[in-house]
Amino acid sequence: MARFREIVAACAATCLLMSPVWGASVSPLGTVVAAEGASVSGAGASVGTTVFAGDKLSTADAGSVQLRAGAARFLLAKSSIATVNEEGGMPGATLLQGSATFSTANAKAFTLNVATAVIRPKSDDPTIGQVTILSAKQLMVKCTRGTLTITVGNDSREIREGDAYRIVLEPSEDPQDQPPPQGAGSKGNGKAPISAGTSKFVWYAAAAVAAVTVIAVHKALESPDRP
Repeated sequence: MARFREIVAACAATCLLMSPVWGASVSPLGTVVAAEGASVSGAGASVGTTVFAGDKLSTADAGSVQLRAGAARFLLAKSSIATVNEEGGMPGATLLQGSATFSTANAKAFTLNVATAVIRPKSDDPTIGQVTILSAKQLMVKCTRGTLTITVGNDSREIREGDAYRIVLEPSEDPQDQPPPQGAGSKGNGKAPISAGTSKFVWYAAAAVAAVTVIAVHKALESPDRP
């Protein structure tokens, strides 16, 4: 009988120790600060909606949603879909469709994934980047403030303020993967493109980012480190 009481007491003590873990709540990733025609995991999004890692954000044809996540802001444009995540305490998102813009106050504030590409700020300087999915293997990446890094596997390059590039992932011999003629949206630096066999992606300079775009994005995502 005494042995039975010891077993019961041990089980009870174990349950008491584990109960705080069972009852612990998952920390939110961020909060919606602006929304129109948008949803979070299928439910209508509005200002103040709490977003958790794993949630899916989507916008209607004329919608948009902006999320504050620590020292970063994430803006999903119209007709777009993204899932939010967190890795090593760093918030981020995976863009699945459409276009998104993010602003950061430090190098570890946010990471954006698109297919096999990982896009993040290079430094702790305020940074603003915009990414648009053009097709399954092509995207447009613009940097309107600071410097971005784009990494695919072990291939990493920088996109400086004011620059925009069309990125081709898993380049092949397909004509669509070849660089445009000199003067057709390229910088014309005379250098041969990196061959598909030696790079995880190729990039072609697009038209410079217009000042009006910079102003509009700054207004939408101003001061990501402020409440």
